[in-house]
Amino acid sequence: MRWRGQRKSDNIEDRRGMRAPSPMGGFGGGGGGLLNLLPAVFKLLGFKGGMVAVLAIGAYALMSGNLGSILGGGGGQENLSTHEAGPVKQSVEEKNLVDFVSVVLADTEDTWHKLFRQLGSKYEEPNLVLFRGATKTACGFGQAAMGPFYCPGDHKVYIDLSFYSDLKNRFKAPGDFAQAYVIAHEVGHHVQTLLGISQKVQKAKRSLSEVEGNKLSVRQELQADCFAGIWAYNADRSRQLLESGDIEEGLNAASAIGDDRLQKQSQGYVSPDSFTHGSSAQRVKWFKIGFQGGDLKQCDTFSAKSL
Repeated sequence: MRWRGQRKSDNIEDRRGMRAPSPMGGFGGGGGGLLNLLPAVFKLLGFKGGMVAVLAIGAYALMSGNLGSILGGGGGQENLSTHEAGPVKQSVEEKNLVDFVSVVLADTEDTWHKLFRQLGSKYEEPNLVLFRGATKTACGFGQAAMGPFYCPGDHKVYIDLSFYSDLKNRFKAPGDFAQAYVIAHEVGHHVQTLLGISQKVQKAKRSLSEVEGNKLSVRQELQADCFAGIWAYNADRSRQLLESGDIEEGLNAASAIGDDRLQKQSQGYVSPDSFTHGSSAQRVKWFKIGFQGGDLKQCDTFSAKSL
């Protein structure tokens, strides 16, 4: 990507110098907090073994933005202890990553401001929070093991930059555009929140079975993939940020975190009824749809007869 020298976002919130907060009981409406809910989450995803599950949930959360669902939708910031920020010690590589993330976020801002104006509306920019290990959010207690995520309660994207090492080494999805794709997808969840889509999905899921609720989640995640493609379309055509091979990096990342591929790697078999994000082929397909047309109307995964 041709990102160096480009505008950086003013919406970066750096918490890397803060010591990780400690959970002090429940998390609002979470019914017992993250630690009590994790076994149920692991069972839902179909994984075996605690350590495997921790690694797997990080991959699932890479494109999820659903921390509120994992934590039971509670608020509960008041139940977390806080610590003052100290100086941030970082390597040259990490400093470059911070600059990169800031540029990508700024470029998503340019894209969505333009598209919201076309809709006759105003785009509200999300903050992107950098943290290490764990941090508090309006959705509860966020941990690095969850991977990058979006919290609709505070309109913030959260990322521990160490995840990019996992993306490259564990999930075999290297490249700066693969890293940008992660951010663009989470911003896609922010767009869904601004458009009222996320709220409708959560309301509908309350009256659905687990399997049907999972299917609705898949459609929501695939739409966020499509929105990431729309950002890539605009970054390429309006600002010429993309270089040869970038799209291939993004498609490789989309394929790497497909439900079927992750389940096959972790448990040796695939359970479609437990999919929450879509198969590798579906994620690639919907990113391509967004990238090829740059049209919001084409990203209506909820009306699509075939995913």
